[in-house]
Amino acid sequence: MSVKIGISPIAWQNDDLPDLTAAYTMEQALKEAREIGYTGVERGRRMPQDTQGLRLFLERFDIALCGGWCSGNLLVSDVAAERAGIFQQVEQFAALQAPCIVYAECSNTVQGQIGVPVNDRPKLSRDEVHAYGRKLTELAKWTAGQGVTLSYHHHMGAFIEDQEDIDWLMESSGPEVTLCFDTGHLVFGGGDIAKTMDRWGDRIHHVHFKDIRPDVVRNVRENNLSFLDAVVAGAFTVPGDGAIDFLDVAQRLNGMNYHGWIVVEAEQDPAKAPPYDFSKMGYEHILAVCATAGLTVADRD
Repeated sequence: MSVKIGISPIAWQNDDLPDLTAAYTMEQALKEAREIGYTGVERGRRMPQDTQGLRLFLERFDIALCGGWCSGNLLVSDVAAERAGIFQQVEQFAALQAPCIVYAECSNTVQGQIGVPVNDRPKLSRDEVHAYGRKLTELAKWTAGQGVTLSYHHHMGAFIEDQEDIDWLMESSGPEVTLCFDTGHLVFGGGDIAKTMDRWGDRIHHVHFKDIRPDVVRNVRENNLSFLDAVVAGAFTVPGDGAIDFLDVAQRLNGMNYHGWIVVEAEQDPAKAPPYDFSKMGYEHILAVCATAGLTVADRD
């Protein structure tokens, strides 16, 4: 069993805050990521959108597609409409042998609204989440039939954010709905890493290693700042630069025989955190904790 280490290009190319990373290009992101040692990258909006163009773009940098964000609208759409809405991405990811789509409900999230505090995110009842989970299972069965796993991303500012939300969603959905386990969003949201991994380890299919700066997170909560304010202020950072114990996470992954991707996703202000330097720091920290935990890191296929 082995893991692969990938990265989101968001440190170089932030889709939600494009002005923040205007001095960087997607080509630079992939070139530098591969130079550091990352073997996969999640899809960004500024990559070629057509499948053949994306394939050639990735091949140019000798890097695999290790997933990518999928904006869901299942809360306000029926399953048939949602299938139609995400069909192109699912078809593309199947063709490029991506491990999953990183799916998150975006119909009512406040994560992209600069003037809305993250504390004001939507909250659904248990029954409402359970109804959503049943619909999500139908959708995930369909994506699996197309050759792509659906991994649900709990996210700040969304209705699946905290420990209770994650538990409710996993309880109400079938095994076809897997979890994109994001350390930074979980801790920011008040969740518990050990509890989540112990309870839902068999559902974890994709992992985001994102660290947090607790003082920034606390300020965001206390002063009712938005999610995007949190990003600019430096709430997130790479593994090894914040407060999360990634050795413990790696040991738990090894204990559950995890053999998927570990993806660094650490959006922050590049003027304060140069993408190459911080991405290298994160990569080296992951190598170190994986070695100590007994996780083998695979080379590029």
